[in-house]
Amino acid sequence: MNKIIEQKFPLASEVLKGVGQIMLQENIYTGLLFTIGLFAGSASMGIAVLLASLTGTLIAKVLKYDKEEIKMGLYGFSPSLVGVALVFLFKNEAVIWLLVILGSIAAAMLQHFFIKRKIPVFTFPFIFVTWIIVSLLHHFSNIPPSPEYLTVPDLTDIDAFSSEVNGFGEVIFQASIWAGLLFFIGVYINSPIAALYGLMASAISSALSFHGHEPINEIHMGLFSFNAVLCAIVFAGNKKIDGALVLISVVICVIINIGLVNAKIEILQNAGGAFTLPFVLATCLVLPLKNYISRNDFFAKLED
Repeated sequence: MNKIIEQKFPLASEVLKGVGQIMLQENIYTGLLFTIGLFAGSASMGIAVLLASLTGTLIAKVLKYDKEEIKMGLYGFSPSLVGVALVFLFKNEAVIWLLVILGSIAAAMLQHFFIKRKIPVFTFPFIFVTWIIVSLLHHFSNIPPSPEYLTVPDLTDIDAFSSEVNGFGEVIFQASIWAGLLFFIGVYINSPIAALYGLMASAISSALSFHGHEPINEIHMGLFSFNAVLCAIVFAGNKKIDGALVLISVVICVIINIGLVNAKIEILQNAGGAFTLPFVLATCLVLPLKNYISRNDFFAKLED
């Protein structure tokens, strides 16, 4: 079915894969479930994710980037996050939608810069572009925050599973259990092991944050878990050593996350927050270890 859609509706396929690649899933149905989850929370965010992924994909085509990379959705995921972030953070005004388009173009171009040099930076183009736009908006405009940003649900008494699933939801700025569940299913249909490792990472990060005396409502919202979910998805695999890499990356990620939150860095707060920076930093720190292990015969024998 994927192949049929790719052949008959190639642009729609590329756009949805771009949305799915937010959690490193090259799957049309994953992207569709992510989009449905966003529309369920906010029509504006649903529109933003499609517009941003489409913009990133089209600019990649115009600039004649590699066709296979475009087909994989690699120029859609950072733009998608830029689009959703801006609509989540600011009130729905015309200038925000213009910046969604401009930010998506910039994110896709920056993604290409790193892809061409084979530098794995994951969502860093989204982080960097969004920081700049949010900082400029805070400095030069009086656009108020969106209702979604101002609404903080009381989740202090929710069950453990809902809390863990919220770790998936917050990857794309969703605090709804239903959005988180759709995102989890979206990952599961493409990679069950990645989804289950992500769920485990969310549970571990929540526990570590709880013992670090972080606010319980924010823990249950998934604010201390979504970066860990992404780390787990990156290192998920069928080998025994993959579980160790997931655990190491999650612990490092949580430490960085808590550190950045408690540091209350003014320039970071003015730029909108850390976003997925803990994930990017933790993953880049653990990737050399993974590469070393993959080249070492000793570890290969342990797997046999």
